[in-house]
Amino acid sequence: MPKAKYSPMMMQYLDIKEQYPDTLILFRLGDFYELFFEDAKIVSKELELVLTGKDAGAEERVPMCGMPYHAVNSYIDRLIKNGHKVGVVEQTEDPKQAKGLVKRDVVQIITPGTLIDVGLNENQNNYILCVDSYDNFFVIAYCDISTGEVGVLNIDGDKNLLLNEIDTFEAKEIVVSPSFDLSLFPESKQFLVSYHHDVEQTLEYENVISNIKDVRQIACLIRLIDYLATTQRRDIDYLQQAKIVQTNQFLKMDQYTRLNLELVRTIRSEERYGSLVWVLDKTKTAMGSRLLKNYLARPLANQKMIEERLDAVQSFVDDFIVRKELAPLLDEIYDLPRLIGRIGYGNANGRDLIQLSKSLGAVPSIKEALSTSNSPTLTKYASQLKTLDNVVELIEKSIVEDPPFVIRNGGIIKRGYHKELDELRELSKGGKEWISNLEVQEKERTGIKGLKIGYNKVFGFYIEISNSFLPLVKDEFGYIRKQTLTTGERYITQELKEKEDMILNAESKIINLEYDLFQAIRKEIKKHTEDIQELADLLSQIDVLRSFAEVAVTNGYIRPIFSSERKVHIKEGRHPVLEKTPNKVYVPNDLDMGDKDYLHLITGPNMGGKSTYMRQVALTIVMAQIGSFVAAKEATLPVFDQIFTRIGASDDLASGQSTFMVEMIEANNAIQNATEKSLIIFDEIGRGTSTFDGMALAQSIIEYIATNVKACTLFSTHYHELTNLEGRLEAIKNYHVTVFEEDEKVTFLYKVEPGAANKSYGINVARLAHLPESLLNRAKDILGYLEDKKALTTPGEYIIKEVVKESDVETRLKEIDPLAVSPMEALNILYELKKKVK
Repeated sequence: MPKAKYSPMMMQYLDIKEQYPDTLILFRLGDFYELFFEDAKIVSKELELVLTGKDAGAEERVPMCGMPYHAVNSYIDRLIKNGHKVGVVEQTEDPKQAKGLVKRDVVQIITPGTLIDVGLNENQNNYILCVDSYDNFFVIAYCDISTGEVGVLNIDGDKNLLLNEIDTFEAKEIVVSPSFDLSLFPESKQFLVSYHHDVEQTLEYENVISNIKDVRQIACLIRLIDYLATTQRRDIDYLQQAKIVQTNQFLKMDQYTRLNLELVRTIRSEERYGSLVWVLDKTKTAMGSRLLKNYLARPLANQKMIEERLDAVQSFVDDFIVRKELAPLLDEIYDLPRLIGRIGYGNANGRDLIQLSKSLGAVPSIKEALSTSNSPTLTKYASQLKTLDNVVELIEKSIVEDPPFVIRNGGIIKRGYHKELDELRELSKGGKEWISNLEVQEKERTGIKGLKIGYNKVFGFYIEISNSFLPLVKDEFGYIRKQTLTTGERYITQELKEKEDMILNAESKIINLEYDLFQAIRKEIKKHTEDIQELADLLSQIDVLRSFAEVAVTNGYIRPIFSSERKVHIKEGRHPVLEKTPNKVYVPNDLDMGDKDYLHLITGPNMGGKSTYMRQVALTIVMAQIGSFVAAKEATLPVFDQIFTRIGASDDLASGQSTFMVEMIEANNAIQNATEKSLIIFDEIGRGTSTFDGMALAQSIIEYIATNVKACTLFSTHYHELTNLEGRLEAIKNYHVTVFEEDEKVTFLYKVEPGAANKSYGINVARLAHLPESLLNRAKDILGYLEDKKALTTPGEYIIKEVVKESDVETRLKEIDPLAVSPMEALNILYELKKKVK
């Protein structure tokens, strides 16, 4: 773009925009942030702002739109949610000292993965990832810049595994090298891709990578951290030491399984209500709620770690007093990770410090409550809790109880904290009192009752006298005319001007000194970042495990028992979500599965409860392996390594993706990756194609799982012919959902019992949907023919018997009401029908 033809200010803008071509530049001019050229067109359309023009030295006006600075956060939030990067440009020098055009530059680039406060969900982490690709594996580094959490993991070089990890993190942005193969990402990706070059290892990032030995993991972490530092234009040394995620320590679930089980949101509404987290989340803190969500994303696959959580939950269940005492204390804890994150980032205000103080102030009481328990687990937590009394004391003596939101306008530091500040305040107060007394004194001295003292930013303090009293003004008063109004005159005096300089100078010094003191206080608190982050981690765990105990007691859950044998025993298991949903009655069911019968074939009608039963089993396993008690009377389980689900389209659980191809891909994913320690749930596999194809595929899949994969499997089907597999293969056992039938009406009992279903009840279910009676009768006719034939042997047999249409005579007879016709009309109708028959 030929910049020379534009004004100096516009050339300054274009120079900045040239450095950030993929970023929307918000250019601060006075009380507005302005956008120009294509940026203005994009933003005016997306945010529905008025697109105007600006004279910028060229013949044509430059497209422009703007937003007020005080409301900019809401606009930025909307732009970020639409997948944009936003660069904020501010003045970088004092206008009073500028020689010519004031210098401006980008002070921060805000992206979907670098949100600090605006647009954050308190119940969810905001992860940004960095992905590096090697010949046979990927390295993934992750960070939540709002909390300082950092980690790294390696996964096999399978594209589907990569996409599954991205979904697990719910990543909003992914950083890659300029040479990265973007074909690894889907075209319909829901995240922003940002490029960043290779970065050499420096001491600057040593605190984050100090425990990482793998050079490729180090390279990936440094690329991510350097990208964050580059976009944020500041030191981000509050980031925590990177954690190494060992994926074999966790139960693996692909994105379809997490979706189908509705762990954190429902499929139909994508809301929290009706999901498993909705039932389990009785946490009192935002950080606890986020941790619970992370537990559900990665259940444990290490029995020792699971038992440690269960021991803590058991302790909270047993100790009613401690559990109840902790609830209101945890309620006083604000979002510690994000509070210390803002302090480290440098944008914390006075209210953040007050929230930090209140949070840390509750820790001694939490520590005391835990230490009174007889449980070694809870007393261990008590011994690990650090009380940061020095931080609380610093904030309490320095920051006012209700500080202003803005830290540059003063009014934030308590009296008595700093001697010089107190002296300046007294000086300012004395000057203001002198000004307020001056009006009374001047009225008495001059005899002018219409005299008043005023102030504005242009003229400072002044004496205003209305026109009617002007004749009373005398030279000996020492008034100096400053401004003429239509209503009177404004004057100053030498003494008034001296006091004004004193007051305003004191006010300016107060504001500057308060800002410097606040910065120093914030810097002092920052020294305790690591202690506060460790404290936040521990309080989060306590909050989640106490929540599990509260839910267990309220809902009648029991502690699961883990066995080294491959034995699944669930007695009177319940669906944890359905039983808490209003107007829903859930029937408990059992499951017994072992080394000899690890594939259960479940038959029964639609709406009979097959899918719900299978999901209930999967949810029981997930709950147990996150360390929660479970909804059952008894539960003995092995530790599963993976869960695979394939839910059919009729249940509306695949959001429009239940095509036969997707069904086969997901089935293949389970068959190829499952082990004997896995759980597979297949619901109506094969129904997306013709009857014979579907039945053949379903049978071959069952046989393959039973003989090759040998995973614990629940397989529901409408193909009753498949029940003949029991006895032929030892692993297969038939089960069915029970139905009570009377006068062709069915009642679903939702009970799963051994054996195959004796019929499908499809016509009965259709009757519940109020299909036409003639249609149902025809269906029964066809069904009777099929049952006589026992099987369809030729394609032609799909057309069964001739469909006999209702005759005109029958139609006419149905229209006649015998009680509403006279004898003569009846004879005429009879003659008419006789004629039709002939």
